[in-house]
Order: sequence, then C-alpha cells, then structure tokens
Amino acid sequence: MLTRTVKISNVTNLSDARYCAGMGVEMLGFSIDEDSMNYISPKKFEDICSWLAGVTLVAETANRNAGEILNTLSNYPVHAVEVQEPGLLSYLHSELNLPLILRVSVDVYEADEINSMMGRYGDEVSHFLLDSDNNAQLSDKWMKVLDGLAAEYQVLIGFGLDNEYTVTALTELLPNIGIALRGSEEIRPGFKDFGSMMDILEALED
Repeated sequence: MLTRTVKISNVTNLSDARYCAGMGVEMLGFSIDEDSMNYISPKKFEDICSWLAGVTLVAETANRNAGEILNTLSNYPVHAVEVQEPGLLSYLHSELNLPLILRVSVDVYEADEINSMMGRYGDEVSHFLLDSDNNAQLSDKWMKVLDGLAAEYQVLIGFGLDNEYTVTALTELLPNIGIALRGSEEIRPGFKDFGSMMDILEALED
C-alpha cells in the first residue's frame, strides 16, 4: 500500500493502468479531449478499465465549454472529473454528482496567489492538483506555501518530482500532501519501462 494519495494523469495504456492499480494508486486519469496527444477514446477507455477494480477513474479535460464536457462525459463512466478552468466549477458542481479536481498550473500562478484561489474554490472541489508543463521546481518559497495549504485543502503535487529522493523529502516534510505523476507510452503493446514512476511509487510504499 502507498503511504498517501497518488494520482496518475494521462494514462494511455493497460500496462500503466494495471501496474498503478496493483501498486495501490488511488486515482487514474484519462484525457477525454480529442485534440490531446493523450486522448483516450470511449472504446479504449472501456477496454482498459474492464481490467481494473478499486481505483478512482478520472476524466481529464482542458475544454472550457461546459456543455461539450457534459456531452463527452456521457460516454465515459468515470468517478471524478478534472478541469483546468475554475470558471466551470460552479456549473459542473451543480450538474454532476461527481467529485471535481481543479488542475492549477504553477507556470501561470505564483506561490502567493494559490492561497486566494483555493479559498475561493475550495468548497467546489475535492482536490487541487498543482502541476507544471515547464518543469518548475519545488523552491523553498513553494514549500512554505504548501505547508500551510496542505493543512486546509486536499493538494496533489505534480511538479518538482524529479526522482524518488525528491518525493521522499517532500512527503517527509509535508505528510498531508498527495502526489501526481504522469503516465507514458508503451514501448510496444504489452511492454513498458516504468522507470522513474516505479522508483517513486516504491518510495511511497508502506
């Protein structure tokens, strides 16, 4: 079992899904956006998830159109939805009987801006996922901010996790923090080098 909540984003293959579920990962995320390089069709989603049990399936979308999101979700029997646009939360919260995750890019928001955002939307989401597309690092400033935020909100950290040593240090300093990792492509069907993901998950084992 893992010592804390872990979410794997951008799952695209059964190898990742089964390995992570077997390790005790709590949430697996699948992109439902057709223009995403990690897009999973409803059929492939069904094929992958038919092998899984006991894991929370998360639909991931960067779409800003709530109507389109709801229409797409009708083809994905998920347990939670992750969005990137905070303006969608209120409407989706009223229309969906599902937990909502807000992905927040730390490339856009500074550490001292995050607290006000979480205060504003904290009642509408189950988790805040702090992530980076530009390989942002976990600076001392971020660590101080996260220490306070993790005491009030369910926070998943998806940046600055270079290796198992970084993750171990983070989780020792912030025992309430969750971890967000990303899946990767198979080398060929049924064959996967789990690399750093395996190292990090093993470092989180109890």
